[in-house]
Amino acid sequence: MRVLSGIQPTGRFHWGNYFGAIRQYIDLQHEADEAFYFIANLHALTTVRSGKELRQLTLDAAIDLVALGLDPNKATLFVQSDVPEVSELCWLLMTGTPMGLLERCHAYKDKKARGIAADTGLFAYPVLQAADVLAYDSDIVPVGEDQVQHIEVCRDLASKFNHQFGEVFVLPKAKVLAQAARVPGVDGEKMSKSYRNTLEVFEDPKAQRKRIMRIVTDSRPVEEPKEPETDHLYRLFALFADATAQEAMAATYRRGGFGYGEVKKELAALAETFFAPARERRRELEADPEHVREILGDGAAKARRKAAEVLLRSQRACGVKWNL
Repeated sequence: MRVLSGIQPTGRFHWGNYFGAIRQYIDLQHEADEAFYFIANLHALTTVRSGKELRQLTLDAAIDLVALGLDPNKATLFVQSDVPEVSELCWLLMTGTPMGLLERCHAYKDKKARGIAADTGLFAYPVLQAADVLAYDSDIVPVGEDQVQHIEVCRDLASKFNHQFGEVFVLPKAKVLAQAARVPGVDGEKMSKSYRNTLEVFEDPKAQRKRIMRIVTDSRPVEEPKEPETDHLYRLFALFADATAQEAMAATYRRGGFGYGEVKKELAALAETFFAPARERRRELEADPEHVREILGDGAAKARRKAAEVLLRSQRACGVKWNL
């Protein structure tokens, strides 16, 4: 079983990224026969329009992933743009992609509905994503619920290509990460850079504690009992607390007679302790960026070997590799 997933370097990773995706990537690297994880800097171009910023965010993403537990000895970590075969494969898929299929995709429809101008990169995003997946004969793609449609598009494009040119592509399956949609931001909405409601994984603990203490809560009286499962502050607390601590805090909520400030202080302390080992590992990696670049270089070399094999197979099948 080969697992593949990518993550965009559009900003520093937040709790939603970690609990919704990165933690599962780390677990899957031990379960899969092969695991390919890439930093999706080509996709990020639809958002980040500064070359200097994108370069730094790409390196930061690599450092963060390794610090959080992605093991280069167990998983292949690389940067998307370091495998140009994927962009060429994207064009082969584009030639057979119906416009209507892309017009129905959520990311494009949502922007259009909000009156935001959508560029061609966003419109064609699912095709590049399909190329990302198909280039490595991926079996499993871990995604959040909002990305399942894109894997369905990938399967549609691969099936159509296979029908026209022979059995070229492996049809991947989506592995839905149930936790992905459950991480609330400081405002109670899904934690997202787009909503500016994030808590960053590697934010300075003192600065983060201040932000946590400013989390907006409801105005119910201190003595009033509260339902923990519907409270975004409790749900953030539950990300870090063990079962015993969760039960105790839930009982406190239902009993009433407490202030949200108590929960915020416990949340800040738990988060600082939880990420402390990764924070220390990150300091070591940040001091040796060449080591991180070597990891990415080795990963890209392995990824390119596999992508070149799949690209050649698809080129021969559709006839653009004509001088055989």
